[in-house]
Amino acid sequence: MEVRPTSLPGVVLIASRCFEDERGFFAETYVTDKLRSAGVEFPCVQDNHVRSRAPYTIRGIHYQIEPFTQAKLVRVVRGSALDVAIDVRRGSPTFGRHFATTLTATEWVQMLVPAGFAHAIMSLEPDTEFTYKVTAPYAPKHERGIRFDDPDLAIPWGVPHDRIVVSPRDREMPRLRDQTDLPSYVGS
Repeated sequence: MEVRPTSLPGVVLIASRCFEDERGFFAETYVTDKLRSAGVEFPCVQDNHVRSRAPYTIRGIHYQIEPFTQAKLVRVVRGSALDVAIDVRRGSPTFGRHFATTLTATEWVQMLVPAGFAHAIMSLEPDTEFTYKVTAPYAPKHERGIRFDDPDLAIPWGVPHDRIVVSPRDREMPRLRDQTDLPSYVGS
């Protein structure tokens, strides 16, 4: 496993090696000791699998507040998706900045979204599937969200907003500037 830093501290890409032969393939996608030796602590408590039928379906922008802040380890297992992490830790030097990358089922790269970051993923193909491990259980009363089209974030989705599929609940989420209970930044 290779851990690659990104433009946002804490957000990393994790590349796995895939071994293929006439039978198919084998890849290690989560090995605690290998991640730990690369400086990544990720105590997984839940694993989720999602399929988006239509291209340009956005799931998010979501995060959870304390005591249920979640880190996520996201991997596309079918199709491709734009994966986005946004620093929403009040007081962080990178507050409001985002990192976006395309993940595909064929490239064997995952994205680690740290606790205190909001997350969204947009399918780029029909029937895109992705899995994500989390470090805290889903806690509906602690879940928060941000509008996908928040002009202050200016996330480059790459398609006109009228082609994007978003749930009614996510479409009505407030902007980042209107959030009242954001995770705290603990500086180093």
